[in-house]
Amino acid sequence: MPANRIHLVRHGEVFNPSGVLYGRLPNFHLSDNGKLMAKDAALELKAMKADIKAIYASPLIRTQESAKPIEELFKLDAKTDERLIEPWNVFEGKKLSAKNVALRPHWWWHFRNPVKPAWGESYKEIIERMEAVIKDAANSVSSGDVVLVTHQLPIWVMHLHTNGMRLAHDPRRRRCALSSITSFAFSGEAMVEVGYFDPAKQVTK
Repeated sequence: MPANRIHLVRHGEVFNPSGVLYGRLPNFHLSDNGKLMAKDAALELKAMKADIKAIYASPLIRTQESAKPIEELFKLDAKTDERLIEPWNVFEGKKLSAKNVALRPHWWWHFRNPVKPAWGESYKEIIERMEAVIKDAANSVSSGDVVLVTHQLPIWVMHLHTNGMRLAHDPRRRRCALSSITSFAFSGEAMVEVGYFDPAKQVTK
């Protein structure tokens, strides 16, 4: 692959005072903290001497805003790619807590198959689109690194997949902090994980 490394960057904190699962809903912008987090991610990429040659971002506003500091620091314009979008979810726009689920038996059907999962886009579908966009992004440059600004679940599923781990998991245990960077490289045709960075952890404290 032409690109040396592929950096999957999660968006920063979102302004979400109602605490809903915002999913693919429009107009969920970064919070003030989220903007600081996005800057920290850009600075971390600079500090690791990443030779960024291309930037891609999900079409959602929170990822577009998170890509801005990277664009400014590396003097590149991000390209939007639909394949980087948040997975769809039947609970979009709802407050998803254990109490809310317990009080709504008509929701229980959606938890019947956590392996698929039954409440939204399957892990297999996420992997297929993420592998495709990663390969296309890597092939779009002749050298250096590429950045893909996306969402927690696509990044975490690629982590599990490339490491040969079980895809069904507890969402509370994902190692994919806000504005974190999960880096990959290609070994032949196989993609391998080569690093994880959490540059914005001081902002979340």
